[in-house]
Amino acid sequence: MQTNPSNGVPGLLGKLGKLTSIRDTELLEQSLLRTLGPLLGVLDTALYRTDDGTTIARVIHHHRSQVIDVSGVARLVERTEVLTNLAEGMPEAMSLVASVGLLGKPCTRKLGTEMLIAYPMFGDGEICGYFVFQRDREVSPTEDTIIRGVLEVFSNYYTLLDVSQRDRLTGLLNRQALEGSFDRIWNALNHPGPVNEKHGDRRSSQPTRYWLAVIDIDNFKKVNDEFGHMVGDEVLLLASRLMGLTFRATDLLYRYGGEEFVAIVSAADEVIAKAIFERLRSSIEAYHFPRVEKLTVSLGYSQIATDLLPVEVLSRADRALYQAKEDGRNRVYNFQHLVQAGVFEETSYIEPELF
Repeated sequence: MQTNPSNGVPGLLGKLGKLTSIRDTELLEQSLLRTLGPLLGVLDTALYRTDDGTTIARVIHHHRSQVIDVSGVARLVERTEVLTNLAEGMPEAMSLVASVGLLGKPCTRKLGTEMLIAYPMFGDGEICGYFVFQRDREVSPTEDTIIRGVLEVFSNYYTLLDVSQRDRLTGLLNRQALEGSFDRIWNALNHPGPVNEKHGDRRSSQPTRYWLAVIDIDNFKKVNDEFGHMVGDEVLLLASRLMGLTFRATDLLYRYGGEEFVAIVSAADEVIAKAIFERLRSSIEAYHFPRVEKLTVSLGYSQIATDLLPVEVLSRADRALYQAKEDGRNRVYNFQHLVQAGVFEETSYIEPELF
């Protein structure tokens, strides 16, 4: 599948225009792969993303294929998979990106008659990921220029977009980003990963169970009243850092507003989910905050289910949170357990009051 990139400048500019019209970071990553694949004449492309400049946190695979439908009409089918279990990744690619990370420049590996090619992606002068693809020939000078240019445009725009989805004080994802995550998680739960042709089973690239928690710093108003808002801001910043250290790289953490936070975690069962949230409660309780010294958090959580609206799951977690506060604070409550205990009736949702 040969291409001549030098003849496709108008098309490339159009693709870059579409790329920079996207307002969601994950959709932007997928768009990058959809843009470069056709330009390079390849059906499969991948993006290896790091969480600290060195460790690969997730891999986004994009695949294009032509299928013939029942009426005999050929159509192009595209599929994107996000892998967080890196054991499912390609070992040759992992070895290649490790070399790219050390050298800071593109590298290749010979795989039979094919070439495996990886390019570094930079953000704020540091490597933040790798663009990987495979084909039957080396990259031409013209293609090299195009790849570098597209990756630079992507990285610069991604940084700007990411900033718009971050809370200014804590650096955590904000409420706008949470709403986008809802769409992706519900879609992932409704559309399990495709069958792995090699092993004959379904990839575990998307977790099968998610849990949403609403976290509130106990008696935070007293902190502001007694020590002032500067100390209050410091407490929020330190608490958010502790949350970031407690949760895993694959978990999602948001500042929802004020002293309220929302976390979305994947866990095989409720026991593991509760252990994650209890670990957070304990770490906050054990930390010595400057001036304030001791703080605690209350936490309510609920399992995410596709037959519930996102706002309903959020409302359930919020109700569990407020029950934890009513019962003395510094507690972790599961909405489903409260229903089973007769504390709540499982009724339609009430808008959460998080401010």
